[in-house]
Amino acid sequence: MDDIVKGRSLDAESRRSLELDTLSAILPMDRRDRLAQLLTDDDVATLKHLAREGMGENSLRALASDLAYLEGWAAAAIGEPLPWPASEALALKFVAHHLWDPAQRESDPRHGMPVDVAAALREEGLLRSDGPHAPSTVKRRLASWGTLHRWKGIEGPFGSPALRSAVRLAVRASPRPRRRKSKRAVTRDVLDRLVATCATDRLADTRDLAILLLAFASGGRRRSEVARLRIEQLTDEPAVPLDPTDPKSPTLPCASIQLGRTKTGDADDEGRVFLVGPPVEALREWLERSDVRKGPIFRAIDRWEAIEERALTPQSVNLIVKRRCAMAGLDPRDFTAHGLRSGYLTEAARQGVALPEAMQQSQHRSVQQAASYYNEAERAQGRAARLAL
Repeated sequence: MDDIVKGRSLDAESRRSLELDTLSAILPMDRRDRLAQLLTDDDVATLKHLAREGMGENSLRALASDLAYLEGWAAAAIGEPLPWPASEALALKFVAHHLWDPAQRESDPRHGMPVDVAAALREEGLLRSDGPHAPSTVKRRLASWGTLHRWKGIEGPFGSPALRSAVRLAVRASPRPRRRKSKRAVTRDVLDRLVATCATDRLADTRDLAILLLAFASGGRRRSEVARLRIEQLTDEPAVPLDPTDPKSPTLPCASIQLGRTKTGDADDEGRVFLVGPPVEALREWLERSDVRKGPIFRAIDRWEAIEERALTPQSVNLIVKRRCAMAGLDPRDFTAHGLRSGYLTEAARQGVALPEAMQQSQHRSVQQAASYYNEAERAQGRAARLAL
């Protein structure tokens, strides 16, 4: 009876907050209350269904974020919850509100997102930029919208020729430079400066040193992959020679990481990367000092140096990189954890490592995608840009 009374006393938003608690291992729970305000009961039920179906954590997290934005936009633009199925007219309105020509806006204030809609989204904390959205963001949100339609078993307008044409034309009308996930790459010289800040025997320094060296040396692992890395994914490998061509060469410790599910793969993939030398030593020291024997490798540490059971979040990994940059005298605004990924490939190019070999370690599947991480600054120093000299 108490449960029934309690259930009756809960408003819809509180009930959704409790429902979202069941997704706490996946969704960013620092945003739980915000999501509960934006999402409907049906939305939360859909997310729980997708979680049960085994959708990847990153994909589900992005889907929840996109769904919350779409609900917020619908409330501001049409004054109603997001309809299912969406009409073609509503999808076209979404494109018109987010992809527009700044030059046209100067002569026609009605062009693009209406001022009142933008103000409402800004007040809700859903809109930060003043100009048109990045085409990649709009395309991703449309794709998420379409995915949710399919999971609900209903037809959406997202494959219609009119919508495809509208997106293509709108992208041309609102050109904007592609922004890198990290303004600067964490190349070897930058990594050395970050590592130098981990020189004390503080437990956090031991952990952060292992994170930096592992993330870089394993091919520039994504922050989500570092955060969810578990003991069960590690394997000690036979030591390898420092100089493979010298039979008498001293040896270096070696370990491998079974990646499992990644952004571009799935849990059935046999993706495996190797660590050699200092990253292995740093990782072993962390595991010995932390006494982590199973479960998440990298965990939160409180002010008394007590190690918590919970794994670090991807955002925590990002903040560690930024904090170490600040300690090294670098501008943390120039770097994110993704800089370790672009830095690995940039450093591989600097040292003459063939791109296919570097891709084996980074686990990129597309040559074009891997090559795109090479910083323009590095390309400007190369011979390919200087053939006319």
